[in-house]
Amino acid sequence: MRTRIPRLQASEALLASLVVALLLIAGGAISATGAQEVLSSWNDTAAKTRIMDFVKATTTAGGEGYVAPEDRIAVFDNDGTLWSEQPIYFQFAFMLDRVKTLAPQNPEWKEKEPFKSVLAGDPSGVVEGGEKGVVDLAMTTHAGMTTDEFSKIVTDWFASARHPKTGKPYDEMTYLPMRELLDYLRANGFKTYIVSGGGVEFMRPMAGKMYGIPPEQVVGSMITTEYAVVGDVPVLKRLPKIDFVDDGPGKPAGINKFIGRRPIFAAGNSDGDYEMLRWVTAAKPPRFAMIVHHTDADREVAYDRKSEIGKLDKALDEAERRNWLVVDMKADWRQVFAFEK
Repeated sequence: MRTRIPRLQASEALLASLVVALLLIAGGAISATGAQEVLSSWNDTAAKTRIMDFVKATTTAGGEGYVAPEDRIAVFDNDGTLWSEQPIYFQFAFMLDRVKTLAPQNPEWKEKEPFKSVLAGDPSGVVEGGEKGVVDLAMTTHAGMTTDEFSKIVTDWFASARHPKTGKPYDEMTYLPMRELLDYLRANGFKTYIVSGGGVEFMRPMAGKMYGIPPEQVVGSMITTEYAVVGDVPVLKRLPKIDFVDDGPGKPAGINKFIGRRPIFAAGNSDGDYEMLRWVTAAKPPRFAMIVHHTDADREVAYDRKSEIGKLDKALDEAERRNWLVVDMKADWRQVFAFEK
């Protein structure tokens, strides 16, 4: 005896089939769109292909270049690699603003360098004072408070300060292609870190919002902190003393000290990243190093060998010989900043 499906039941079966078909079609469309959106602000050049080939090779189980997830460590310089550094380092702009904020409480600064130059609107006077002038400025503006207080000061500054060239908030001056690269690596099982010469406590309050990187994955220069009890409340006080400089040869040392694994992927933009790129790629393959080369004078700033900020000379000379990818900002990036039309 033939089993008959009631009309309602047949309609439900047809509807279910249609739903499944639509879902499959939609899924295909989503997958296709997703594939197209990978590194979408990058042009389809050899640079993009090389990055994607490396990621595919290191994440394909059973492949010759496969790397276990726990070893997929990627490190990124910050100034000039993830966010803009021209015409002034973000942290230096922060220091200048802090001097102006604190000046009413320190009237003697009007006659004392490097504060006199800052208050007179001549930051070049600070540079002329050499390393001591910059260190004095940094210690005065970054120490003398708790870590929590400093974190709030930094967060408030980012909320109000504006970039001198674009007029945009500083947290919008990040490179969209690099943020996409961070997302792409994480989607493929990589753990992403910032390894920068900038102050670690200056970057940590913003790293999550700007890059999706938690504070414990930020390595940077540090001043000494000291445990204290203030009014029966335990705090960490920031002292006017340099503890660790995470730049040049300090970067590999910082990676080893704070991360404890040699990365397989490293990105930078200047000679300050040279030792990090050398150390990462000196280990057994697969290893990947890339340099962001600032070549776009129209959308950003073109600079390299003769720049006082973000000088790229030695690392650029050795990139081809060492098989480091040099990303040409003008040629390889379809879009630089998210706010571009």
